[in-house]
Amino acid sequence: MPKLKTHKGAQKRFKITANGKIKRRKAYASHILTKKNAKRKRNLKKATLVSKEESKRVKELLPYG
Repeated sequence: MPKLKTHKGAQKRFKITANGKIKRRKAYASHILTKKNAKRKRNLKKATLVSKEESKRVKELLPYG
């Protein structure tokens, strides 16, 4: 069986934790920050986990993660 290719776009966006969960950044944190309040911007900085349903799809893109 041939080697599987890692999806390079997914590789840059996701990290797999020691427990096998997938970590991601939050959206809406890159521009138009003036109208967002400080609490919202602070919470957008924090990484979060991919949902259980979506993680199955992401794991197909990262076969060796």
